[in-house]
Amino acid sequence: MSRVWNFSAGPAALPLPVLERAQRELLDWNGSGASVMEQSHRGKRFIAMAEQVEADLRQLMGIPPDYAVLFEQGGATQHFAQIPMNLASEGDSADYILTGHWSEKAASEAAPYVRVNVAASSKSDNYLRMPARETWKLDPSAAYVHIATNETIHGVEFQDIPDVGGVPLVADMSSDILSGPIDVSRFGLIYAGAQKNIGPSGLVVIIVRRDLLARPGRPMARIFRYAEHAANDSMLNTPNTWGWYLAGLTFQWLKENGGLSAMAECNRQKASLLYATIDGSGGFYRNPIDPAVRSRMNVPFTLHDSALDAAFLQESEAAGLLALKGHKALGGMRASLYNAVPLEAVQTLVAFMHDFARRHP
Repeated sequence: MSRVWNFSAGPAALPLPVLERAQRELLDWNGSGASVMEQSHRGKRFIAMAEQVEADLRQLMGIPPDYAVLFEQGGATQHFAQIPMNLASEGDSADYILTGHWSEKAASEAAPYVRVNVAASSKSDNYLRMPARETWKLDPSAAYVHIATNETIHGVEFQDIPDVGGVPLVADMSSDILSGPIDVSRFGLIYAGAQKNIGPSGLVVIIVRRDLLARPGRPMARIFRYAEHAANDSMLNTPNTWGWYLAGLTFQWLKENGGLSAMAECNRQKASLLYATIDGSGGFYRNPIDPAVRSRMNVPFTLHDSALDAAFLQESEAAGLLALKGHKALGGMRASLYNAVPLEAVQTLVAFMHDFARRHP
């Protein structure tokens, strides 16, 4: 079997040591004689594993004790609606900062449950830059302020945590969580679909300040209420046991490889190398994003002649470079450089890009 370099935006690459360990343990997990997927989530083995996974995540991210950590089923899109259901009461408003496709969709999905105030947007600039902080029209009485810290399609990323005053800051971190250290205490709630930097799809990690769990929200079934999940250690219903287990292996891999500071440096090197190649290509490759807000995780780029796109994709895949086709909304190419994508993969991509440009002057 030959492994490829996987630049998929999600579901994305998983660390090879994680996959190899899961392969070894697939039939006999933890000496039980059965797979982790065959274990009761209320059994001693699984509960001990779940507790360790949470402890490892708390250590990696420096999560304060007054924050609950939830391991939920589904994807981030589900929580576009579930967040206002839990954090906003009838008649409340919430501020949304639109910086790309996913923050725009989050605002749209929240609209049935909260009065959405678009406090700032860079849509008129085709999401090529961030709206300047001084232009944000925030409401001090809003239930929360929502941002997407990294936009996977448009390739922009917040370089700093914005100050939003005393209103809880809610962040979709699906694509840049664990890519470097952050101050969790600056946020009211962080949520992330697992399939980019955590593990397989079907799992969502939520980090929420405990006082926000006491908000009345609105009438809803228990299954939708974060406070119920926190009170039941994320086992109100049968969780995604396989996803939880693989997330735990990923957290261990991160700890063994220097933690989030080491990941931040590796991610800086990967992104810098690819952007330097694009910028130094004499216009053969192009990335129009404001360099001040370029994403470290998702790098969209175009070729100077779109007629070359098909050849680029065909030849790159033949060279073992997977999933470089850009999102349909933008076209072109996109390379996603999540934690599990090693520097060697980017070096191989860059070498291919140089060679392709040389052969197609």
